Amino acid sequence: MSADHYAALGVAANATLADIKKAFRQKASFYHPDRNDAPDAAQRFQAVQKAYEVLSDDDARQAYDDNRRRNLLDDPLQTATEIWQSYSSRIFSATGSH
Repeated sequence: MSADHYAALGVAANATLADIKKAFRQKASFYHPDRNDAPDAAQRFQAVQKAYEVLSDDDARQAYDDNRRRNLLDDPLQTATEIWQSYSSRIFSATGSH
């Protein structure tokens, strides 16, 4: 399964650049390996960095969004699974379970 950059940052697909920047700062601060001793902190920090790199660049974000739409048409069941995983990760993130 490919990474969901929106889920990594905990933002919606229609998030503004300001929303993306704010979410990046919060997530990067939380998952920074120097501040977080969790075994997966470094991996999550890298995912947050990659998500920000893609979503903060207009051309890269457009290409990423286009690819997501193509995947929906190619494999609706896989995309439904990814949507559920993205949704559930946002729920757990919002409730403080990381």
